Amino acid sequence: MKKKFMMPLLAIVALGTSCGNNDQNQDKESKSGSNPFANTSQLPYQAPDFDQIKDGDIQPAIEEGMRIQLAEIKKIADNPQPADFNNTLVAMEKSGQMLNRVNAVFNLLSGANTNASLQKLQEEIAPKMAAHQDAIFLNANLFKRIGIIYGNRGQLKLDAESVHLIEYYYQQFVLAGAKLSEEDKSRLKKLNEEEASLSAKFSNSLLAANKAGGLILDKEKDLAGLSRGEIDAAAQSAKSQKLENKWLIPLQNTTQQPLLQSLNDRPTRERLFLASWNRTEKDDANDTRKTIARIAQIRTAKAGLMGFKNYASWKLQDQMAKTPEAVNAFFAQLVPAATAKAKAEAADIQEEIDLQKGGFKLQTWDWNYYAEKVRKKKYDLDESEIKPYFELNKVLEDGVFYAATQLYGITFKERKDLPVYQEDVRVFEVFDQDNSTIGLFYCDYFKRDNKNGGAWMGNMVTQSKLFGTKPVIYNVCNFSKPVAGQPALLSYDDVSTMFHEFGHGLHGLFANQQYPVLSGTSVARDFVEFPSQFNEHWALDPKVLKNYAVHYQTKALMPQVLIDKIKKAATFNQGYRLTELLAAAALDMEWHQLGADSPLQHTDDFEKAALKKTRLDLPEVPSRYRTSYFSHIWGGGYAAGYYAYLWTEMLDDDAYSWFEEHGGLSRANGQRFRDMILSRGNTADYGKLFLDFRGHDPKIGPMLKDRGLTVR
Repeated sequence: MKKKFMMPLLAIVALGTSCGNNDQNQDKESKSGSNPFANTSQLPYQAPDFDQIKDGDIQPAIEEGMRIQLAEIKKIADNPQPADFNNTLVAMEKSGQMLNRVNAVFNLLSGANTNASLQKLQEEIAPKMAAHQDAIFLNANLFKRIGIIYGNRGQLKLDAESVHLIEYYYQQFVLAGAKLSEEDKSRLKKLNEEEASLSAKFSNSLLAANKAGGLILDKEKDLAGLSRGEIDAAAQSAKSQKLENKWLIPLQNTTQQPLLQSLNDRPTRERLFLASWNRTEKDDANDTRKTIARIAQIRTAKAGLMGFKNYASWKLQDQMAKTPEAVNAFFAQLVPAATAKAKAEAADIQEEIDLQKGGFKLQTWDWNYYAEKVRKKKYDLDESEIKPYFELNKVLEDGVFYAATQLYGITFKERKDLPVYQEDVRVFEVFDQDNSTIGLFYCDYFKRDNKNGGAWMGNMVTQSKLFGTKPVIYNVCNFSKPVAGQPALLSYDDVSTMFHEFGHGLHGLFANQQYPVLSGTSVARDFVEFPSQFNEHWALDPKVLKNYAVHYQTKALMPQVLIDKIKKAATFNQGYRLTELLAAAALDMEWHQLGADSPLQHTDDFEKAALKKTRLDLPEVPSRYRTSYFSHIWGGGYAAGYYAYLWTEMLDDDAYSWFEEHGGLSRANGQRFRDMILSRGNTADYGKLFLDFRGHDPKIGPMLKDRGLTVR
């Protein structure tokens, strides 16, 4: 997942860049005195100096950064000189540097290493940030100047990226409400502030619910089926919560929990599933349902104010799909095949339960456990056989990095001289094929109680030729941390996640734009997941796999027979996997296709009705995210956008089929993908970028084939 900025409008536009030497702003910024965000970091690549940053620095830096930027924007908007590209749009790109510096760090820490102080600040600052964005995007004088430039863009002698910048800003201002009456602007501002506050509240409630919702066990026998390392990790988790002689299974972000496929005890599986399913529905301080219902209602009101029939119609205009109708048509191509296969898989699993004389009907908490048994029977593949070959550091350096070197010619060198925000974080400097520097890559892989669930990528510094900045990128994941002295062994899903998030990293590292607002991963949601999901394909490439799949004890390469099993099993359980994703994506779209001014919804009733309407109400296949803990859409910038993961899967599978047709993994093919996709940022129409690379518009056939939903 590409992590969006913390505020809805910042998710659309991040003014300026994370740093830069702009003489016009230096005197103003120096008034902030000793605050570490007052001036550009002196570390390599202008990376944040975490040794100097304290929690208490963040709020004053945000407030001062907002003050400075609004003064800069006022000067631009009230400029008596005629509006032109440089005195308006370039000046806007140069504004807000201090604010962007602190926001980059605040967004990182509040997601990956938060605490009570940062959580409180997150809720306090959210409505102020929303108001700040509105003060820019609803500024009538500023929009007038942009409108003049937009109207004259055909006569201006500008390069293609500069013309695209004009069109981009004009569209974003219109989408933000710049054409509304002053009365409606005031109403919109109030709604934006309330939504921002509630979204921050939702995120903090969910984090607390995840932490409080883990399953506590009194007897080690209840963990039968887990590896010794997993049992020890559960004991360590309990000790960290000051629970003696107990075992704690922390909750992962998704509905289904990874350990469900291994736990032998059915009551323990049920307890773990229900702990996940009900984590935010306990009628306590962490219950998110009322917050969600109000957020949804606010969004319908905003859509109505903007003149749209629903929120999705408003928000999809700048996406590749363009309309909710296009998304719904896309779903229609997938739902019948996905659910039919899921039902067939359920029948196979029920047959296995009956063969073992289980005496019960398949339930959601049984699926992964018995699916694993079916997989072993069909493919003779055991997850416990695989993990010893996937040691985290080996996967990172000899898998993820190696594939990038083979495709793009880049190399990596670990740096231990740069400060980090948490002891487990590692930093690598990235070099191009000519040994010139590209940027920095930070990775933070282990789960912590003060880290949001899931996995994501973000920028600490954004690439920009305007400022001469190179990218500083980070990946955050939630892999189980082993006890001291034991290796970090990954499942194949974890391996895929590493490749996925580094795909986002490559998209950011290869950015080659003049303007920061168009740089790297600053693209539409339904395009941003294309490079990341595409990068997952290299995890099973024969050359790459043989380089990193090495037994951590024996140092033996993964035997070809096991590799063949993994590949043969790749389409196993894909009916289930696709259906759970479709259910989540459909929930998102149904919430955001509520008619303007719809009344407050009862979240559980709405969820049941939405899944029934979309024919995704399979009792054995729960949605990957339940409404009440769906962080992507209520706090993560993916409202009316979760479909993007499946949409971009269509793009990535079709693009990968081009590689298959042209010799697979090679420097020439990688360079072509880098030049035509990864380095282009948001500088052209997304459909045209894909068409130019692939030679045709995206086709769904390769996706269905890759999922095993068509005959190979």
